[in-house]
Amino acid sequence: MKKILNIFFFILIIIFFLSTYKYYSSNKNIIEKEYNRSNIDQIIDKKITNLPILNNDTDNVIEFNDGYSNNIKNDKPRSFWNLLKSK
Repeated sequence: MKKILNIFFFILIIIFFLSTYKYYSSNKNIIEKEYNRSNIDQIIDKKITNLPILNNDTDNVIEFNDGYSNNIKNDKPRSFWNLLKSK
């Protein structure tokens, strides 16, 4: 039973690779790739023309909170390097 499953999976893998190779080596795909590569500037310009311009609404949105730094100053000092020292 295990040999049959192994053979089946092997055949599926071979079929997958052959179909992938067949698609990428087909004339239709090669022609489409060449068309896209030669006309990439025109395609990008066509897609860019209808993009909306957004207004900048991020002025004075972020307020700095310095309460965190005050809490650190009030806490006991950190002792990470003391953990690495051997006694």
